[in-house]
Amino acid sequence: MRMDRDRPAAGPLVRGFGPAGFKVDAPDGTMGVYPALLLTATRADAWTPPPLESLDAAALAPVLGEAIEFVLIGTGTDLRRPPRALIAALEARGIGVEAMDSRAAARAWGVLRAEDRRIAAALYPLED
Repeated sequence: MRMDRDRPAAGPLVRGFGPAGFKVDAPDGTMGVYPALLLTATRADAWTPPPLESLDAAALAPVLGEAIEFVLIGTGTDLRRPPRALIAALEARGIGVEAMDSRAAARAWGVLRAEDRRIAAALYPLED
């Protein structure tokens, strides 16, 4: 699936996704495809995520160093609930958690970044 926006957001944008991963335009004009992905307003990084039930703040450390409102967690092909301990740990730091399937999270990323929201995203692969 290809996604385009009328008003581009600053930073890396997810331009599409499929079985191979997420197609991302980086701020420097390069494009990459990532099976799993960590996103901030300034960068896109390949990610080797732990099983969702083991996800903790340490696994998200690369995106938690920036001032963010919340983290979008794309849980893969289906919506699954992240661990309660992760949600509690992030909320204790003043960071909200929004979980959705990875396709929805990839779409939401562009919309929320176009609104200049201070967010990060952790997208699990679309194929298990």
